[in-house]
Amino acid sequence: MTKIVRSVAELRALVRGWKAAGDVVGVVPTMGALHDGHLSLARAAKADCARVIVTIFVNPKQFNNPDDLLKYPRTETADAALLQAEGVDVIFAPMPDEVYPAGFATTVSVAGVAQPLEGALRPGHFDGVATVVAKLFGMTLADRGYFGQKDWQQLQVVQRLVRDLNIPVDVVGCETVREADGLAMSSRNARLDAGARAKAPALYAAMRRAALALRAGRGDALDACRTEVLAAGFDSVEYIELRDAATLDVAATLDQPLRLLAAAWLGGVRLIDNIPV
Repeated sequence: MTKIVRSVAELRALVRGWKAAGDVVGVVPTMGALHDGHLSLARAAKADCARVIVTIFVNPKQFNNPDDLLKYPRTETADAALLQAEGVDVIFAPMPDEVYPAGFATTVSVAGVAQPLEGALRPGHFDGVATVVAKLFGMTLADRGYFGQKDWQQLQVVQRLVRDLNIPVDVVGCETVREADGLAMSSRNARLDAGARAKAPALYAAMRRAALALRAGRGDALDACRTEVLAAGFDSVEYIELRDAATLDVAATLDQPLRLLAAAWLGGVRLIDNIPV
């Protein structure tokens, strides 16, 4: 039976009992509105760990748009049913004042990898991510943390956070889960109307063609990708960039691990994606 826990004290008491028995503990941090991408992380954690915690917390500190925070879907009852079916041990679903009590005054800020792309477009976003992830690792006392590669830059930020602060958590990046037509699964996809949803897979398709063109040495590949996405009916493209996979620096050569990352607007919804090159 999956247990829902609201307080840090209750959660830590459970986890200390597990660890006393020698159990490895995995955590999957989420903001709820779960889909199969999230569930794939829970399955990966179940395969690796004796005990699994999934956190559900819509973190106000990572939203730089208050309207986006208000619109973010909250579906705890449905989420709990899905996690129960997956055999998750605990859902940690704290209230905001449990995570950020009165007088809370600490922010974790990661430089370098957090600064370009999403960091430049969404000021303060990765400070919010880094702060809540550091707190969730401390609250859950987990041994391993599971994150999707769809949020590639976020994954690199978390890995840098853990290295720099010597947090004893192994960060596991799991493959992006996609719909049958290639659209990366995201809680935001539910906000696409039927017309926009039909157009949405064009982003991934254009990125795949761009990756092949880049490997073939075509210098216009990124411009062509942007043009293709707009021609498919997207409202705007914020970026389509080729970056070093680990540092997110602009790629100087093709003889290094690379990532093609994109963000674009469609039907009032911001979609992001990334693929290896």
